[in-house]
Amino acid sequence: MKLTIQLFAGIAERLNTSQLFFEFDGDTPTASILKEQLSAAYPEAASQIRSSFLAVNQMYAPADTILRAEDELALIPPVSGGDGSSSPEYNKQDSPQTQEHRTEDGLFLITDAALSVEATTKLVITANHGATLTFVGTTREMTGDQRTIFLEYEAYVPMALSQMSAIGAEISERWPGVQTAISHRIGKVDVEEISVIIAVSSPHRSDCYDASRYAIEKLKQTVPIWKKEVWEDGSEWKGHQLGPWNPMN
Repeated sequence: MKLTIQLFAGIAERLNTSQLFFEFDGDTPTASILKEQLSAAYPEAASQIRSSFLAVNQMYAPADTILRAEDELALIPPVSGGDGSSSPEYNKQDSPQTQEHRTEDGLFLITDAALSVEATTKLVITANHGATLTFVGTTREMTGDQRTIFLEYEAYVPMALSQMSAIGAEISERWPGVQTAISHRIGKVDVEEISVIIAVSSPHRSDCYDASRYAIEKLKQTVPIWKKEVWEDGSEWKGHQLGPWNPMN
């Protein structure tokens, strides 16, 4: 069975491609067996492949998921960063046009243009909500003794938007009435520039605080967006920093 697999972040750099055309060896293709075969076929990226999750049709797939040739497959390294590897040989071509992708309800945005705190916050302000809280994430210059020149973000856009929308739905279920909007930057983000905005509103302020914290932590766990730190003397995709990564928990 011939399978097409999308690659991102450090795995794409290590293998110098954003797409693999792979001949599956066997009669019952599952997510776990495919990862085993990919690890054997590409030993230079085996550790990254093993720590990744397979997405099937833009959903994280359990290990026993049966794969079909027509499925949209993507190998997802730990999100909120990549897999900790980099290669100077892999370079993406910058798009001459602004990329902007938004969910149908307008609440969730991925773009390579500068983000607007006012525009994102305006999406959640309503007449019956007395509290609005906006979280803004920016590029930090110094991490210990390491000086960051800029960050570079990459996203599996359709799945990222779907996961962001799911976060909004989870928040609405946990805190009824809370409205959520998330905007995330991709591409190059310089020091002090905004990479992410999360705006929440509710009738009362306590729910705003709780929902905002939940949104950023969930985004860093499940949304397929990766961050590369670029320094004066090198670069590195930053992986999940909270131990073993499982976006399905």
